[in-house]
Amino acid sequence: MADSDLNCWKCNAPLEDILLPFSRLAECRACHAPLHVCRMCEFFDPHQANQCREPVAERVMDKERANFCGYFRPRAGIHAVVDGAGAQAARDHLNQLFGLAGDSQGGDDSRS
Repeated sequence: MADSDLNCWKCNAPLEDILLPFSRLAECRACHAPLHVCRMCEFFDPHQANQCREPVAERVMDKERANFCGYFRPRAGIHAVVDGAGAQAARDHLNQLFGLAGDSQGGDDSRS
């Protein structure tokens, strides 16, 4: 795998200037997210026990913090899509469902 194939798991910035293998302290130059994290690993799988396909790896509780896992292998195309629009659409749908006006207070302040 070429370094140019890797992007940050958090912000999707290219990581071609970061040397492989990633050190435990390596971080994205754009967003400063740690890179030696489970979320960036080819063995990360949220549907497996401990969210890892490597059966003998020690359990890591926080998948977004740097760790010392010796089985870590960075995976290309792992960018975590954080879609604020999707969350807002879900809130709007719930507000519509429950007849709320969509304000952040969740009610009508005209009642006194």
